[in-house]
Amino acid sequence: MFDYMDCELKLTESVLRQLNTAMAVSQMSAVQCRLAPLIQVIQDCSHLYHYTVQLMFKLHACLPADTLQGHRDRFHEQFRSLKNFFKRASDMLYFKRLIQIPRLPESPPNFLRASALAEHVKPVVVIPEEAPEDEEPENLIEISTAPPVEQQNVSDIFEQTFGPPNGVRDDRDLQIENLKKEVDLLRAELEKIKLEAQRYITQLKAQINSLEAELEEQRKQKQKALVDNEQLRDEVERLQRAQLESSRTQGLYVEAEKKASATEMRYAKLKEKHGELINTHAELLRKNADTAKQLTVTQQSQEEVARVKEQLAFQMEQVKRESEMKLEDQTLQMEQLKRELEAKKEELTQIQSSLSHSKQAGSELHSQVEALHAEKDSLRKSVSEKECELLSVKGLIQEKELLLNQEAERSAKEIRELQGKLMEKKNQEQGLQQKLLDDQFGMLQGTVKEAENIIQDAIAKLDDPLHVRCTSSPDYLISRAQAALESVNSLENGHAQYMTNMTDATGLVAALAQFAHLTADTIVNGSATSHMAPTDHADKLTESCRDCGHRSLEYLNELKDKQLLRQANPEDVRRTLQGILQLGQELRPKSLDIKQEELGDMVDKEMSSTSAAIEDAVRRIEEMMNQARNKSSGVKLEVNERILNSCTDLMKAIRLLVMTSTNLQKEIVESGRGAATTQEFYAKNSRWTEGLISASKAVGWGATQLVWVSAMPVDFQ
Repeated sequence: MFDYMDCELKLTESVLRQLNTAMAVSQMSAVQCRLAPLIQVIQDCSHLYHYTVQLMFKLHACLPADTLQGHRDRFHEQFRSLKNFFKRASDMLYFKRLIQIPRLPESPPNFLRASALAEHVKPVVVIPEEAPEDEEPENLIEISTAPPVEQQNVSDIFEQTFGPPNGVRDDRDLQIENLKKEVDLLRAELEKIKLEAQRYITQLKAQINSLEAELEEQRKQKQKALVDNEQLRDEVERLQRAQLESSRTQGLYVEAEKKASATEMRYAKLKEKHGELINTHAELLRKNADTAKQLTVTQQSQEEVARVKEQLAFQMEQVKRESEMKLEDQTLQMEQLKRELEAKKEELTQIQSSLSHSKQAGSELHSQVEALHAEKDSLRKSVSEKECELLSVKGLIQEKELLLNQEAERSAKEIRELQGKLMEKKNQEQGLQQKLLDDQFGMLQGTVKEAENIIQDAIAKLDDPLHVRCTSSPDYLISRAQAALESVNSLENGHAQYMTNMTDATGLVAALAQFAHLTADTIVNGSATSHMAPTDHADKLTESCRDCGHRSLEYLNELKDKQLLRQANPEDVRRTLQGILQLGQELRPKSLDIKQEELGDMVDKEMSSTSAAIEDAVRRIEEMMNQARNKSSGVKLEVNERILNSCTDLMKAIRLLVMTSTNLQKEIVESGRGAATTQEFYAKNSRWTEGLISASKAVGWGATQLVWVSAMPVDFQ
């Protein structure tokens, strides 16, 4: 229907776009040909608008408001376009004469308020029917005017043939001509009056139709108001009756203060009835609690389904509130009866005390006792009436129990439906769970493949000729091996977590990435350390690195297989890494195997020896430069000077580095030792001290190697 309405509105826009208001009012035949189809469009749009409003109200009664937001937006756009079209068409004289265009409300209906449907008025399009020609007035006019005209025609023919009598025109001829002109004028005026009257009749009919529609709507509203008024009147009468009964009961209870013995039996009966009513009320409360508990369980287990069933939940909540309100009313009544019973008990106590006094003066009160017996009979009658009232209340309670049972059955049916939907959702969740497991295992396989590539690349570098020149220190190899061992522990923890919860492989993936990089780093640095180690140790270290790589690949292959995943154990990898760590500790310089108390002296000695080695290297380079100047000339001398000058500059930079590092070392010691001595500071930070000694030795060895290498081209080698 929305699409149909859009097509109609597009047609009107295309027609009105080609016309302007001046052309439309001009009543030109070409304009009327274009405007004529819009009469049918107006009729269709009025019906479409009415049906669309009704359908939208019905949809809002069945579905949540958020679901129909798009429908409301589209309806509001069509409402504005249709209102503008009706307004423009009503201003055109062409449509005023042929059709009565309905007027739409200032604002669109509020579909979120169900009572707004009663305010909706169906737009009525009125097309005036062709009024039958009123023959009686025309006959009257023809009867009065036809003979003179016919006579005038005969006279004209006679005068044209024979000429006027006596050759002159008399006064009658002039009067006839004047009357003829007046008749023509009157006839034209009469036609105009008939057209105007016809237009007024059409407008009046349209107004009558609209007024009848409004009257019908007002009649409906009046009927609804009468029903509401009748309900309110019944409620007021019921409250008045209850108030009268309460006042009557209160009066009886006030009179009962003077009547002692007659009230005991009545209180006993009331107490029994009150106990029965309490039991009935407790049973109702238990049933209501069971129903509320079922609803609560349903709401907790079906949070997502509850959003789809929002309207149904709202209705259930409304019924529940109504039942709770009714139960609260009954509870209030019961509490009121309890309070009255307690008051009567107090009154009974007072009456009993007064009775004891009255027994002492029994002879005087004997006549009063007889009167009390008469009152006793009346009270029995009132008790019987109250029993009837209690029976009626019991009947009402039974009806409410029946209603609650029906609501419980309906709730059980809804619960079964929701459980079916819950099973479907569980099946979907199982499918998603399996997909998540597959995705996590796929991610794990991808990480394992990447780890295999990293370790295979590290193993390949063991036999790479270009890697022979790469060297590393045993201390750095030890640090890498220790980090790799720690990554093996993290890998075991990640593997255990993944076996516990296979929907989350992030911990294992992260541990695998760290393990692959640290293991590959250990293998590469082990190979680099073997290049500076003795032959036996170098072969052992190389084989240990290769064995570590193969063990790591075997462990990664187990992680790729689902059947072997749970049995995967990195113990072999840990054992090979521990072997590499042990070889690295064996390759550490023996000079470092000294007591920590001697580390401070060792640092000073190494720094001094390094400075001496650098000074000796500078001296030897100067000697080689002098020899080169004496032995060579030309291009060769220039090349040798450039080489030796570069070596000299490099030695100066190394000397500056040693001096700066010495000063920095002193600053670190002074700022960090506190109240301790320098020797204690070196002993406390033994790792840093050993690294400083190793670096100092490496600098001294490098300076010696530089002098040896620079001497080769100078000596023509």
